[in-house]
Amino acid sequence: MRIVISGGTVVNADGSTQADVLVDGETIAQVGPGVAGSSAANGVDRTIDASGKLVIPGAIDVHTHMELPFGGTFAKDTFETGTRAAAFGGTTTIIDFAVQSRGKSLREGLDAWHAKAQGNACVDYGFHMIMSDVNEGTLAEMDTLVDEGVTDFKLFTAYPGVFYSDDGAILRAMQQTAKNGGLIMMHAENGMAIDVVAAQAVERGETDPYYHGVVRYPIFEGEATNRVIRLAEATGVPVYIVHLSARDALEMVQAARGRGAMAFAETCPQYLFLSLDDMANGFQGAKFVCSPPLRPADHQDQLWRGLAKDDLQVVSTDHCPFDFADQKQLGQGDFRKVPNGLPGVEDRVDLMHDGGVVTGRISRERWVETLSAAPARMFGLAGRKGVVAPGADADLVVYDPERRHTISASTHHMNVDYSCYEGRSVVGGSDVVLSRGRVVVEDGRWKGAKGHGRFLRRSTAREYLV
Repeated sequence: MRIVISGGTVVNADGSTQADVLVDGETIAQVGPGVAGSSAANGVDRTIDASGKLVIPGAIDVHTHMELPFGGTFAKDTFETGTRAAAFGGTTTIIDFAVQSRGKSLREGLDAWHAKAQGNACVDYGFHMIMSDVNEGTLAEMDTLVDEGVTDFKLFTAYPGVFYSDDGAILRAMQQTAKNGGLIMMHAENGMAIDVVAAQAVERGETDPYYHGVVRYPIFEGEATNRVIRLAEATGVPVYIVHLSARDALEMVQAARGRGAMAFAETCPQYLFLSLDDMANGFQGAKFVCSPPLRPADHQDQLWRGLAKDDLQVVSTDHCPFDFADQKQLGQGDFRKVPNGLPGVEDRVDLMHDGGVVTGRISRERWVETLSAAPARMFGLAGRKGVVAPGADADLVVYDPERRHTISASTHHMNVDYSCYEGRSVVGGSDVVLSRGRVVVEDGRWKGAKGHGRFLRRSTAREYLV
């Protein structure tokens, strides 16, 4: 189809302008004033009036976990339900994490995730690779995966016995990315120390979910963040810290960037809008169990400043939903057994508009930068995603910056029985969402299709990270 989006304000990371957008098939053909009335717009199939609205590139969530196995259960959202919910929230691309099971190959894990997503995803998707076992075979496999467009590898200093990698394994993986151009992503918490403190808390009878947030000290995140950055400096490669939650970790990133290290980081809405206090309601606090945990509220201002100053480059969700009614209940009597993860893929764009743009913490251009442009640039999608420009995929959102609505599990589209933001009123919402030129959401109605999403072979992004 040929579609004209007319009369809106096009917002890219580098500026905003009044302009029309012409979509031809799956790509953007023209952007500029007067396009709607030009000869180029002859024969269009549809005109979408964006007067008084923003036209932004579809958001990209580079940290999701659809169908992730964890603690004897699975994250509730499938690639169908999760990507549909993402689209309702203005997100038109996700990058999920394929998982290598310990003792298995990377290929087996990647093939399993391709099988989950192919024919089911409603918007475009890519994969990172979780490495739980670094050895000669998996190091060689890294090169193959980079060639196939899976260019990032996540390792953990947390979860001993499951995903944990020691410093030697992390160093070897980083040395491999120095050769193949890939990127190491790190979950940076001192898991060994956390396990000691957590066991001591349980021995004292401190078993409520609240203590999950207490025992994972912010300093444990700061220490691990500094350590993995130093390993990256030793090998001369960039490193990306996932879901940074604490000022202790942010200060390590800021110090590293100040000395010229290639240190990058994301944070998530839960660390900007929720706090340890949300966990202090008996077992209801299990709804908010994630790792790293929610921090005391006084960490939030520093994270917002880091976001505004580009010490934090990306806002993603770490979307990993578990039902409270049954799955979270696995942690009754021992917070260590609560499945770790929160729902959020549908709420990110609106939360960041309301809490960032409306409050003046960030500009609307920075909003687009952290949700779309920087993710595209840093994860091998530059020019295709994350920008409203000719030649890019027609992933577009007509966004109403004045619309008020209330976040609630009763109205969200994520396949989970609660919302972390239940009852929160936000300003801003997606009116029309296009994925590769197809209208998939309009005025709160689903118009997309299961299987529309395509796997994205991503390039290495080293040129943007040095």
